Amino acid sequence: MPDRELIESDRTHVWHPYTQHGLGREPLVIRSGKGAFLYDQNDRAIFDGISSWWVTLHGHAQPEIARAIGEQALVLEQVIFTDFTHEPAAALASELSAVLPGKLTRCFFSDDGSTAVEVALKIAIQYWANAGEKRLLVAAFENAYHGDTFGAMSVSGRGLFTAAFQEQLFEVVRLPDPSTGDVLEAISQLVADRGKQLAAVIVEPLLLGAGGMRMYGEQLLRDIVTRVRASGALFIADEVLTGFGRTGPLFACDRAKIEPDIICLSKGLTGGFLPLGVTAVREEIFERFVSDEQWQMFFHGHSYSANPIACAAARASLNLLDDASQLRRDKIEAVHREQLACLGTHPNVRNPRVLGTVGAFDLADSSGYLDSRGRALADYALRNNVLVRPLGGTVYLLPPFCTLPEELTYAYQVIARILDTM
Repeated sequence: MPDRELIESDRTHVWHPYTQHGLGREPLVIRSGKGAFLYDQNDRAIFDGISSWWVTLHGHAQPEIARAIGEQALVLEQVIFTDFTHEPAAALASELSAVLPGKLTRCFFSDDGSTAVEVALKIAIQYWANAGEKRLLVAAFENAYHGDTFGAMSVSGRGLFTAAFQEQLFEVVRLPDPSTGDVLEAISQLVADRGKQLAAVIVEPLLLGAGGMRMYGEQLLRDIVTRVRASGALFIADEVLTGFGRTGPLFACDRAKIEPDIICLSKGLTGGFLPLGVTAVREEIFERFVSDEQWQMFFHGHSYSANPIACAAARASLNLLDDASQLRRDKIEAVHREQLACLGTHPNVRNPRVLGTVGAFDLADSSGYLDSRGRALADYALRNNVLVRPLGGTVYLLPPFCTLPEELTYAYQVIARILDTM
């Protein structure tokens, strides 16, 4: 399709996510991707500084994953996952269970991060119902983001993203943002006051992503888990962003040396090739749903649960998270630390921070998600062949693991130039 025809078709028929179409901005046509780069209609190489919304783990068009997808597509592309199984799903579940933090032995397959969270919340609530206990309360952090479906929105921080749906969201106990507030005192008080009503606490371990790349410490996370355990409530780790090496180790829970009861996975699960979600739980939780009574089954499912092609992609991606990948991730972290140490002295930069392959800072005097300087910075970077997408006044780089030090350094140099004009 010629470029002008493609753009016209897009303008006439496509509704893009998180896009204000009334501003009349024309989308950029991307023709291909390779490694850490995307290529537009003029074959211009654009460094993908955000892993295409945090999903592209090893790089674009990664050959081992592409090969696994092609081979699987020629054998079995889809089958209903109720009453049936297949090798890609069974093998993936086994391989994940072997590397997940703690003793997470059972994997429930869904479609994406939001649905992985929905599954976790429903499991937690029905777990207590099956036990004959009325525990309906869920607690979550201020400034959290867990997805855009209604359950995921309910446990996300309330604000611009959720304002239109406020009356439709269920009650959640809101705990202080662990990067800024006294969350331990709040949890202790919650346990004392309503501990027997508490079904689960859901957190983004070590990194609140879409809420502004807010980072907090490993010891604090361990203390949070200890207090949650005191109530008997389930601890849910949303590792949709932080999973599969983004924070350095395979999982943020590994970095903090904690063991969740339930973990939510997606984004990098397939290396960024295909949508797939997993909610993994401890065996004790699964056993609560096992009965000769139909009503105790878990009432949830998706048409594409455990899609064989997506599972094949995930297995190939997981196999690539080897020692060489760890070395590449360490190099990315080193560049983040070096470059942010320099940027940290800039008058327009506040709170430079690094966690594994994620580097971030805030613009001085930021007005939040609608801070227009974020868009200006993104536009300037794109003109200079770097893709970034600031969260309003929060600027971050989160590149694929194949990124070379000089490629990431160039991205920081571009950002430094636009900062000088703000």
